[in-house]
Amino acid sequence: MVNEAIKKLVCYALERNLIEEADVIFTTNQLLEVLQIEEYEEPKETYENVELEPVLKELLDYAYEHGVLEENGVVYRDLFDTKLMAKLLPRPSEVMEKFWNIYHSEGPKAATDFYYQLSQDSDYIRRYRIAKDVKWKSQTPYGEMDITINLSKPEKDPKAIAAAKNAKQSGYPKCLLCMENEGYAGRINHPARQNHRIIPVTIQDSKWGFQYSPYVYYNEHCIVFNSQHIPMKIEHGTFCKLFDFVKQFPHYIVGSNADLPIVGGSILSHDHFQGGSYEFAMAKAPIEREFAVAGFEDVKAGVVKWPMSVIRIAGKDTERLIALADKILNAWRGYTDKDAFIFAETEGEPHNTITPIARKRGDMYEMDLVLRNNITTEEHPLGVYHPHAELHHIKKENIGLIEVMGLAVLPARLKDELETLADAIVNKKDIRADETIEKHADWVEKFLPKYEKVTQENVMDILHKEIALVFSKVLEHAGVYKRNEEGQQAFDRFLASL
Repeated sequence: MVNEAIKKLVCYALERNLIEEADVIFTTNQLLEVLQIEEYEEPKETYENVELEPVLKELLDYAYEHGVLEENGVVYRDLFDTKLMAKLLPRPSEVMEKFWNIYHSEGPKAATDFYYQLSQDSDYIRRYRIAKDVKWKSQTPYGEMDITINLSKPEKDPKAIAAAKNAKQSGYPKCLLCMENEGYAGRINHPARQNHRIIPVTIQDSKWGFQYSPYVYYNEHCIVFNSQHIPMKIEHGTFCKLFDFVKQFPHYIVGSNADLPIVGGSILSHDHFQGGSYEFAMAKAPIEREFAVAGFEDVKAGVVKWPMSVIRIAGKDTERLIALADKILNAWRGYTDKDAFIFAETEGEPHNTITPIARKRGDMYEMDLVLRNNITTEEHPLGVYHPHAELHHIKKENIGLIEVMGLAVLPARLKDELETLADAIVNKKDIRADETIEKHADWVEKFLPKYEKVTQENVMDILHKEIALVFSKVLEHAGVYKRNEEGQQAFDRFLASL
């Protein structure tokens, strides 16, 4: 059986153009070495349309049964199957050469198509896990938002958690975004990356890396990161780099998380952007009202109809857009409006920053500048401009770049909770009596009267629709200027100050 599985894996590599016919014996021997197999007879059969997950499962089960794999938890299995996949892949230099050859002969889109396919075929992006994510689109007052319940990050088993706690802390690689991850074997508390290939790119005369996110929250979800492990910073150079990337890959959007805790992303210690080939709800949102900035009459500027406070600037000349973005950033960094509860700093701690997103639309370049503020109070210890406590039953985590643009990344717990909740609603059970879903009781009581008839057939659609409305509220909470007359007047005061 194991011989068949090895042959299937080699056939998979051939089918996916990861290896060539001349590599077959070499690759087979590499796999035998990892599996510590000394006797092998090649099956006569040739396998087509090989499905990767069951083949890897068979090899992992064999490795565990024969003592090659010490533990059988998901963390250990992931470390081991990555080691197997690494034996099927070309060296980084070959991947880079192929990428840039395609880029120069067929264009940037063909190059990223090749690289995205490779990142999936190598199992760096685990397609069979991504397929488990629960995803839907739902109408809100701000257009159709994307909602995803993220199930593709595996839950660690208790053994692995205990082992990670006792593991020696290593400073190599410094973080998950460092160049040194390429080819790294991984450990209990750091994923294996032997099947990972990074494309080096030059941005504003400095060395950066380009890769895809292994969790692809949306189509071609990519990460562009500094080759140096230096912290996130929103500044003049950020705007220059975002447009430099968009000019090299005009079919991609790219944005940066803010550079302050609470309103920033999960990795503030390493300078990076996120982008991809996807049109988010925010990009589709129209301009609500236009305004002009003195000295920048040639640049189109307006406020976007969006739950957060977004300024969109557009024009053909990126230099002019960068200059105006600079002006807005510097003004916002130092801006205080006590009546609107906006403080540039308190006790020397800065609060104001921006989440910028760049894109090309036709022959025009655009940049969305999302105003952020991370002040906390006793009433809102996690942040005044952060989802408030009454929404934590759905979303408590930071609102980073992806959410800002209109894609909710919701915690895995919601999948089971929604199923339990749907059953309770349809069968009129007491939601407060079940501790797994009691946190949703107030919410359900509020929205349920809107619906005349709730049945087994429509209950999940109703819950999905209501979750999207909660998410639009989450974004309203994260917006520094509220979506009422008073809030928009305060927004206009800031725009007038420019």
